[in-house]
Amino acid sequence: MTANAMHTIEQIESQLWEAADQLRANSKLTSSEYCMPVLGIIFLRHASNRYEGALAQIKAEQAAGKMPNRPLVKGDFIKRRALMLPENARYDSLLKLPTGVSLGSALVEVMNTIEAEFEPLKGQLPKDYDRFENDLLEHLLRTFDSDALRTASGDIFGRIYEYFLMKFAMQGAQDNGEFFTPPSLVQTIVNVIEPDHGIVLDPACGSGGMFVQSSHFIERHGQDTGHKVTFYGQEKTATTIRLAKMNLAVHGLEGDIREANTFYEDIHPIWGQCNFVMANPPFNVDMVDAEKVKDDRRLPFGLPGVNKAKKVSNGNYLWISYFHSYLGPEGRAGFVMSSQASSAGHGEAEVRRKIVETGDVDVMIAIRSNFFYTRTVPCELWHFDKGKPAERRDQVLMLDARNIYRKVTRKIYDFSPEQLANLTAIVWLYRGQQERFLGLVQEYLAALCREADAVAPELATFEKSLAGLQALFAEFSDSVKKEKTISPEQKKGLADALAELTEADSAYQADRIKLLADLSDFLKTYKSNLPTSNVGQHQARTVFDPLAERLRGLVKQVDLLYKLATRTAQVTQDLAGIEEVAEFYDRRTVNRLIKQLDEERKEAVEQLKHAVYFHRQIHWLQERFPKAEMRAVPGLCKVVTRAEIAAADWSLTPGRYVGVAPPEIDEDFDFEQTLRDIHVELADLNREAVELAGRIQKNFEELGV
Repeated sequence: MTANAMHTIEQIESQLWEAADQLRANSKLTSSEYCMPVLGIIFLRHASNRYEGALAQIKAEQAAGKMPNRPLVKGDFIKRRALMLPENARYDSLLKLPTGVSLGSALVEVMNTIEAEFEPLKGQLPKDYDRFENDLLEHLLRTFDSDALRTASGDIFGRIYEYFLMKFAMQGAQDNGEFFTPPSLVQTIVNVIEPDHGIVLDPACGSGGMFVQSSHFIERHGQDTGHKVTFYGQEKTATTIRLAKMNLAVHGLEGDIREANTFYEDIHPIWGQCNFVMANPPFNVDMVDAEKVKDDRRLPFGLPGVNKAKKVSNGNYLWISYFHSYLGPEGRAGFVMSSQASSAGHGEAEVRRKIVETGDVDVMIAIRSNFFYTRTVPCELWHFDKGKPAERRDQVLMLDARNIYRKVTRKIYDFSPEQLANLTAIVWLYRGQQERFLGLVQEYLAALCREADAVAPELATFEKSLAGLQALFAEFSDSVKKEKTISPEQKKGLADALAELTEADSAYQADRIKLLADLSDFLKTYKSNLPTSNVGQHQARTVFDPLAERLRGLVKQVDLLYKLATRTAQVTQDLAGIEEVAEFYDRRTVNRLIKQLDEERKEAVEQLKHAVYFHRQIHWLQERFPKAEMRAVPGLCKVVTRAEIAAADWSLTPGRYVGVAPPEIDEDFDFEQTLRDIHVELADLNREAVELAGRIQKNFEELGV
């Protein structure tokens, strides 16, 4: 997906959320109360899209003689991963209802109709629309009826659904947001265990994010999820199961998800048979009845510790044992766990020792705080692999990713796609998969070439607007020079501003011409001949090193030109207030061009930074792994032996082994991005202040104050 497409989707998501959030503001409902109705509308819009798409496909096949002209049946649509929606259940039908008809009642009828047509959703769709005013529902329905959404694909609707789940989680809806695992963490687990076949189980499945990300992984490799895996899930909260089933349906997926408390219930007949287990279980549960679980076959390592009340002191190692026991002989597991579990003592340490001694612990990844939307605690990602080769049976990859993150909001961090890819590349090296590591570097080189190739057109657009402004400034300056009523000091101020702009432009032009020529030479060498060997890739990156530095320099020059142009514009506007020369100045055109120049400056700067960005990814990997082979990197990673783990009290905490990274000088420190981050934090604080003031006012009103 291109950067522009991503930006468009992000804009759509933001606009949709703003519209949907009006339900909460205007209906006085809590997040958990309006969460399901909004997600139901998203589901309905997508179901209608899939129906229309399948119908068009069927008609095309009938017209081409590939399908007989006969009455259509449910199977025709199910085959195309769509529901055969009756007339009244289609999105357009709701929008065409006469004025005065209750939209709430109509939506309830639609949800009942869909459930009757699609067994996996029976009893799962929201039906509490009668509590909303007609005008609110109509506004929401029309919001999801934009041109972009009428033709949106399943991938886009999947993204929107996940985005809304994330936003509801951030608001604390549904059990403090524990139904939703941040996509960065799910994707990291998926990248490590690679769930591409067989039985996939999530015994604490929440809203089904593990299943969805698994399907994305399979489809990125050109496979059909439905033919490759079978999803099984357990979840103790009925409302969350509804979220999961809708989430799967909106992605065109199916799974056997059942209501059960996994601590006490093993509801699916797949124990010891799973190819993959994935989960984000509730941390540090301390009220599990030891008597009920002591003989559970899923606890081959014994109970982790029981208190005087005959309760398991901490349920973390119950989960860990369950996950391990569900795996088949070659199975892999990946799960989120409290950071305190990896070094916990007493009975938990004994269970951990037994697990380590199986040789199945594969990769441990430490994650910094603030990745979750409703709690700030750090965590770790555990990974088991019962099919590890003999040479790695007594080894564990310790990966400390606490210094790897990007800031989303003041309170929330995640991984960028490239950070995720780089972490995965370390796992590949640990597994001896050098060709995949080199393949990623090659992908970065290809991206670098694409971005470098796009630099010249972006700069040309910026330069055209700049030249237009300079021409206006020069023409106005000629008029000012001839006017005797303007003081020499004022004329000198304009002349100095123009001279400074011209001088900066000349320096920029000289540097730009040479840089574009050198970029062209680089592209001629590498664009159609991307190196595949480690030596060749190092050579390509080394050749680009000075070009990256010059691209950074050109960013500063472009910013300077814009700054000098705005300063010159201000000087000309001040002089334009003098009556004798006012007629020679087109204030509206100058303002329009300054605004346009700023937009084009941003585009040009972003393009320059994109090329530097991918160069930086290559440098990051090659600096740490110069031979494209696994090695210990202080502060980041180390492969440790079972003997080392035993000597460290069987701790599985990555930071205990990898050491401390040497301080780095950030040559790419981005002042503009830092200012944007500060702006994000300020906006968040202002938003929170407004919400808090509203709650205080409401409390006063309820108290009659």
